[in-house]
Amino acid sequence: MHVAVGSTNPVKVEAVERTLSRYEPSVVAVAVDSGVPEQPWSIAETVRGAETRSHRALEATDANYGIGLEGGVADLEGVPGLSLVMWAAVTDGRRLERGSGPSIRLPDRVASRLDAGEELGPVMDDLLGTSGVAKTEGAAGVLTDGLTDRTSALSQAVACAFGPFQVPYYD
Repeated sequence: MHVAVGSTNPVKVEAVERTLSRYEPSVVAVAVDSGVPEQPWSIAETVRGAETRSHRALEATDANYGIGLEGGVADLEGVPGLSLVMWAAVTDGRRLERGSGPSIRLPDRVASRLDAGEELGPVMDDLLGTSGVAKTEGAAGVLTDGLTDRTSALSQAVACAFGPFQVPYYD
């Protein structure tokens, strides 16, 4: 199985490799534009970014599947505050499936900076005094004290989007 990931972010590539390891995939990272702002601001925008990445990754390669991963923030109905959300999309050129990862409420001081137009990765780096947290544990790892991390959270989204291609229940 040959898979193209619509990103060169090592966390996103690792999420795909880890999730699909039982299929022994050949995974290639492809730099593509998501077609959405750097900081997606709704589930719809985050999903659209993942879908665009999956299509563009597949089109740029001879892979069997294109996989797009996108993190964003959203106001979730019935949930107070602003939440971090993660979505994946998988296409084989005929079908398109989507799946989400976990969500977590962002601290108010982070949410207020995002409301002011900043991006989550740099805000988290500033808060932590680090550089490149989005390419390591991510906000998910920091905000759960390591109970999960960005790779694991994105892996769940990949599993939920890729699974329908592997079972006979979706036609």
